[in-house]
Amino acid sequence: MNITWLGHSAFRVETSQATILIDPFISQSPTGSALDFAEVTKGITHIALTHGHGDHVGDTIRIAKETGATVIANADLCDWLAHRGVEKVDPGNTGGTVFHNGFSVTFVNALHSSATVTEDGVSHSLGNPNGLMFHFDDEDAPTLYHMGDTDIFSDMALINELHQPEVALVPVGDRFTMGGAIAALACQRYFPTLKTAIPCHFGTFGLLDATADDFVYGMEKSGTKVEVLDVGGSLTVSRG
Repeated sequence: MNITWLGHSAFRVETSQATILIDPFISQSPTGSALDFAEVTKGITHIALTHGHGDHVGDTIRIAKETGATVIANADLCDWLAHRGVEKVDPGNTGGTVFHNGFSVTFVNALHSSATVTEDGVSHSLGNPNGLMFHFDDEDAPTLYHMGDTDIFSDMALINELHQPEVALVPVGDRFTMGGAIAALACQRYFPTLKTAIPCHFGTFGLLDATADDFVYGMEKSGTKVEVLDVGGSLTVSRG
């Protein structure tokens, strides 16, 4: 499996059977906008969304229309996207699992919010925020957990018991999610078998922590390898 960080919480995940964009905030991102948009969206088969904030939905509508990719998201967000011209949506909700060619996605809890404000100034709820747990059919592809935007919470222990993720995409930027030190605590206390942690949701805006240094420091004595990617940087991971 190849994982590419596209800045903020956006990732491109490639396996032998699918190419998935997660939270594709790219063209309007202060960091992701420097990437070649056509290249990072080439061959996309699916788009998976953790929640409805603009810095996570990002370019979903454009990419779905240009590529024909199926959008996987909570039911309320799928309805909102369908009314804006996205033809292929696959809704789920917390605790549920959806199945696609080569992988499945389970919607797990996240502590955050999920809404958008339209041009008339009205705030619209877009369902509950989620983390996304990916299980792949490829024998060498590890279970992947995108935590979404979240704080630490004790039921992470149950998420680990049920899914035992080997690779986690972890928000560390503070203010809108847990900061690096708390994210490190979450990984070590609740995901003891985690092999690789990739920090995200930092350095995008001035309100966020500029680096993942607190997370790296907090993970120094853990058995988990921390991979801090450059925007556009990739990592190949395998099971075990």
